[in-house]
Amino acid sequence: MFLESYCNVSGNKISFTRQQGSDFAKKVADDFNPLHDTDAKRFCIPGDLLFSLVLEKSGLSQEMKFTFSGMVSEGIELIFPMEINGQSAVVDSNNKEYLVIAASGQQTKKSETITSLTKAYVEFSGQTFPHILVALMAENNVMINPARPMVMYESMTIHLDKIDFTTVQLELAQSTLSIDGKRGVADLIFNLISEGKKIGYGKKHMLLSGLRPYEQATIDGIVDVYNDKKTQYHR
Repeated sequence: MFLESYCNVSGNKISFTRQQGSDFAKKVADDFNPLHDTDAKRFCIPGDLLFSLVLEKSGLSQEMKFTFSGMVSEGIELIFPMEINGQSAVVDSNNKEYLVIAASGQQTKKSETITSLTKAYVEFSGQTFPHILVALMAENNVMINPARPMVMYESMTIHLDKIDFTTVQLELAQSTLSIDGKRGVADLIFNLISEGKKIGYGKKHMLLSGLRPYEQATIDGIVDVYNDKKTQYHR
């Protein structure tokens, strides 16, 4: 599949370099989150890359939940499940969990189906900031810390009425932001559309930290830096 250039495979273990993680974020997801910059102090491999590899290795089920339990840094060797019967996890050689997956219902390993969903989901994720999150923050009169803009991907659920599709798109259905002091929880609910018909839905669950009162000028500055970074990269 198209993921082979974004990871290193050695036997049953998969690892990543900073460059591979950063390239996946920018080239595939169009995601310029500072956490995925090669020189970031708190660098982590994109959760969407782990999600994509799970589908490639173990297949797509009608009901799936992905819960991230640890940040993956450069060089960590991970073992991905080849089958998921109920629940499984992505672990390292010390059996530390980084991603827990629950799956049920019908399953497919059809490459065309999985590639279509993977690319559609990752593309949707790339729209999270600034398109969706900035509007949510403005509505709730809060914003992330401009010096340390921390937005963490915690979990994602997906439900499919059918799994015999070959093309699919994700459309945002609803977005909410719950605030507790300086922390926030954003839920992005999406529909899965194939050939003009809704075939399922899902939810992306994210954590925001370091929240403070909303300042339009500051947000504009964050977005400008983000967009400039993207423009410079694509030149």
